[in-house]
Amino acid sequence: MKAIIPLAGKGTRLRPHTHHTPKPLLKVAGKPVLAYILDDLVALGVEEMVFIVGHLRETMQDWIASEYPDLKAHYVLQEVQDGTAGAIALAEPFVDEDVLIVFADAVLEVDYDLTRTLGSEYGAVIWAKEVEDYQRFGVIVTNDDGTMRTIVEKPSEPVSKLANIGLYYIRDHDLLFEGVRHTLARGPGPSGEYYLTDAFQYMVDHGSRLITAPVEGWWDAGKPETLLETNEHLVSGERGGVDPGADIEGAEIVGPVRIEAGVTVRGGRIGPNVTLESGTHVEDSQLEHTVVGPGARIRASRLRDSIVGGHADISNVTGMLLVTDHSVVAGSG
Repeated sequence: MKAIIPLAGKGTRLRPHTHHTPKPLLKVAGKPVLAYILDDLVALGVEEMVFIVGHLRETMQDWIASEYPDLKAHYVLQEVQDGTAGAIALAEPFVDEDVLIVFADAVLEVDYDLTRTLGSEYGAVIWAKEVEDYQRFGVIVTNDDGTMRTIVEKPSEPVSKLANIGLYYIRDHDLLFEGVRHTLARGPGPSGEYYLTDAFQYMVDHGSRLITAPVEGWWDAGKPETLLETNEHLVSGERGGVDPGADIEGAEIVGPVRIEAGVTVRGGRIGPNVTLESGTHVEDSQLEHTVVGPGARIRASRLRDSIVGGHADISNVTGMLLVTDHSVVAGSG
């Protein structure tokens, strides 16, 4: 089994951070979003992956090569951002067996073993999650047996609350790419893009049975507020805690937090929902619902709902900050 991972997007909702860091490499609970996905796939036994790259592609390729040197990686450049079907079409030359397609927008908790136990009558699995704000998503309308009938993009009426989350296992890979080619030949949708979901509809219309499967956890990291919510989920579990190598003196720690080795805290209050990466120095400050990159310095500040890049220097600031690596922000304290 192989995997296709589209990574070409510009991550506009996470600017300014994504001007310099690819969206999948932004960290939650001290670890890039993409690393959570790749660790799961490697544990599953996937050794060969096709990465669709674009924005900051050299940064992305260098990181993958450094962090996953044993992975057989193929890189395909998506020069035109023409949608999900356009991205997946580029991977076709590398796919000659079952394939997972994973969009790196979220931290996922799913039962990947379903790929080993799926009945022979099914051509694909679409993982999905029940949501209340169904208008934001493509939702799956199913038959009585749980197979896909159709996918409706951002419906105005509650035809379904089963959101398509961007994770798929494809057994009928030849039919998938036939559907992708059909989709591209029809012309783009109203937004000017080609949708992979149209290729799934083609599969269904040509007799393939696509079964929906529940998601144990789906933690979006595609915009600042959801990235911070995902950080809170992760630091509330195994990714949380105060490392014994952190140097904390005179500070109140309100969990959940993640404070890494090499962090120095003097006075103030840290938490809840705060990640401080290694080398960060925080003095006389109050931080809540905030992620701070490595080597940052924060003094005499009160931050909430903030994402602070590595090696940033923040002083005498109150409020929300979204600042990239090496930024300097000084208030009038």
